[in-house]
Amino acid sequence: MFSSTREIEEDHLYDFNTNIDMAMNAPGTAFRGPNTAFRPIGTSAGRQQIGTSMGRNPPPMSRGGLGSRAGLTTGMAGGGSGEARPMTSVSGAGYKGSVSKDNRGFDPLNMGNMSKGPAPPLAEKADNSPEDKAKEMEKKVHRLLEATADAIVAKDMLRALEKAKEAGKAERAVCKFRESNGLGDHINLDLTYVVCFNLANVYYHNKMYDDALNTFQLIVKNKQYPQSGRLRVNMGNIYYEQKKYPQAIKMYRMALDQIPSTGKELRYKILRNIGNAFVRLGQFQDALENYESIMNGSADIQSAFNALLCLYARGDKEKMKKHFINMLRIPVPGLTEEDAEKLHESISHQDIINEHEDALRTELQRRMDISNEKVLTGARLIAPVVEEKGDWEGGYRWVIDQLRSDFDQVLSKFEIDLSMMFMRKRRFEDAIGVLKNFEKKDMSLRAIAGTNLSFIYFLEGDYAQAEKHADVAIKSDRYNAKALVNKGNCMYVSGEFARAREMYLEAVGVEADCIEAIYNLGLVNLKLQNFQEAQSAFDKLVTSLPSMTEALFQLAAIYERSSSADDWENAAKTYQLLLNKVPGDPGICCRLGQLYEKLQDDNTACHWHTEAHRAYPVNLNVISWLGVWYVKREMYEQAIEYFQQAAQVQPSEIKWQLMVTSCYRRLGDLYKALELYQKIHEDHPENIEALQYLEALCRDLGRSHEEYSKKLEKLRRSQPAPSQNNAAATRANNNAPAPAAAPQRSERPRPERSERPSQNVSRALDDLNNDQAGSKNTIAAPRAGGGGGGSGANRGGRGAKDEDDDFGDTDVTSLLV
Repeated sequence: MFSSTREIEEDHLYDFNTNIDMAMNAPGTAFRGPNTAFRPIGTSAGRQQIGTSMGRNPPPMSRGGLGSRAGLTTGMAGGGSGEARPMTSVSGAGYKGSVSKDNRGFDPLNMGNMSKGPAPPLAEKADNSPEDKAKEMEKKVHRLLEATADAIVAKDMLRALEKAKEAGKAERAVCKFRESNGLGDHINLDLTYVVCFNLANVYYHNKMYDDALNTFQLIVKNKQYPQSGRLRVNMGNIYYEQKKYPQAIKMYRMALDQIPSTGKELRYKILRNIGNAFVRLGQFQDALENYESIMNGSADIQSAFNALLCLYARGDKEKMKKHFINMLRIPVPGLTEEDAEKLHESISHQDIINEHEDALRTELQRRMDISNEKVLTGARLIAPVVEEKGDWEGGYRWVIDQLRSDFDQVLSKFEIDLSMMFMRKRRFEDAIGVLKNFEKKDMSLRAIAGTNLSFIYFLEGDYAQAEKHADVAIKSDRYNAKALVNKGNCMYVSGEFARAREMYLEAVGVEADCIEAIYNLGLVNLKLQNFQEAQSAFDKLVTSLPSMTEALFQLAAIYERSSSADDWENAAKTYQLLLNKVPGDPGICCRLGQLYEKLQDDNTACHWHTEAHRAYPVNLNVISWLGVWYVKREMYEQAIEYFQQAAQVQPSEIKWQLMVTSCYRRLGDLYKALELYQKIHEDHPENIEALQYLEALCRDLGRSHEEYSKKLEKLRRSQPAPSQNNAAATRANNNAPAPAAAPQRSERPRPERSERPSQNVSRALDDLNNDQAGSKNTIAAPRAGGGGGGSGANRGGRGAKDEDDDFGDTDVTSLLV
């Protein structure tokens, strides 16, 4: 039987007849248990074998078929496959051959009960353990620590301090809770460390240095934290900010002792801090030793630059050269030659906008910029002093030779510095020669060179060349505010104020804080009579740059132009604010005196004129104003002092001497007046006015006057007789030259002023001309057109009312403007 069965199986292995009679009963399902290895699968009733479409019995199962030892297979596994697969549809997995009595299908996950409503909630723990409560309290501490960090990032240090203190209280509460519940061995030491460090850090950010140091000290002294010694670096930083450099060095060295040799980067950073502290103390040799230790281990550009500063302070020229060459050999961290070429190409094509931001390239560019900036600063520092005997040009040439190989960008900027040095030395031709070499270089360098060339030509007065190079700079870089200002200056000089205004406005649009453009915009608006816009420009300058005295002066001058008393008061306030910046400026004091004279505050006006005279005692405008002011108040002694000073400043002008003698006459000191008139006559024998007063004084004093009468008659005959209307206005010296303009010490630009004298000064002169009604003069000057000396003398008796005075005869109007 066994052999026959095997033969049947082998015979049917290659039977591929697939003509199955669909009308036959379906094969039995696989929801029952497996049969024996040699028993074919029956129908669902388990009685008959499955017949084929040809009416034959099905072939027997192969040896790999269904059996109790060979493992479970599916119901169709023995039908012709060479290898059986594991059976999953078995009753043991929950499958059944027929539907259950309650008509429920296969539902192992009980999904059919979803219609009954939501699942019941999870049961809460009846009582948490002490460990669970401690963990919840620790979570609260962590939340407070995170809140502290968020506050520090937001620069809200007071809130950070509050949260840090709350975190400290919460952490102590956790420790007490654990100890009270017998969990002392489970105290989280790391959490305690973090809380203390966080509190110390917050103290540091709030400038509470003593509290921060105490907190750091508690952590460092705790032996449970073996790695806490490096926190002495933080303590050293605190001492450094407090400018306690010896204590900072001590802390840095103690931290350095606890850093293992494997932490090289950290050790080098601490060494740099020690070097910086020694620099602050002025101990450059000690600082240099620390920087050299870094250079021998892991050289970086910042330490190299610091070492170069120490060598510069010591004046060691040879070591400066060697160190600068070593500084040029320091590579940029993370930058390869390929990266350098790509960065150079991106710089050369700055007009191409890269839509995708490359963070790595941005970081490399930042590092390269820092390195180039340190090299350029070091080159600028040592170039003027690196050569012997002060050969600054040779030093610049040596630095250029060193930069020529690998530092093209730095070299171009340094050559521009060389041109600026030529300009400082007034070697403009050499500066122009250096700058013209940039015409074939990058656009940015061409713009810088064009701007400087325009500036040089503008200073030399070659406005055509200045405008030409300004156009080149603008063409190379349209957003070059300085080039636009130079262009506007050229137009301003040529009288094209409207176009100049446009250029200044464009420069302000490009660079909103361009001081030159805003100031020049105010000046050109003054030229265009746009006083409101000019005032707005100068107001903006005063607001953004309060120390700019020129803007304050122009703003006060605009107020002074107005005819309103409120504007005059604003002008006075602005001038006083300007005096705080430039104390004792005589021009500002004089303007304040004029303003208060307009405001009819004579005493304050006298105060400011006196201050102007104290600061600059040779200003004839101020001297004459003060002299007239004292004469009006019959304070002749003080007036004499000022008129005598004016005579010393302008000895060739006779009017000051006549004013002095007139003051003596008003005081009643006739002998002194006679003496001074005689001296005037000796120095100026052709002066008619002095002879007139000499004749009158001699008659009044009973002295011989015939000599003076003859000289006076002779002079009158030699000159054409003046008309009767102009007799009272005879000048003291017809041949005397016009008084020279008083020198001004301040050379800053001033707004245009009217040439006419102020109304108050004219009124003061009128009062002087008509001052005879209340005068105490004993002798009055005779009229120039009088027929004889007797009539003049008779009218000039004591108590007589004189209509003329030498203050009215002498023209001081030009001096009082």
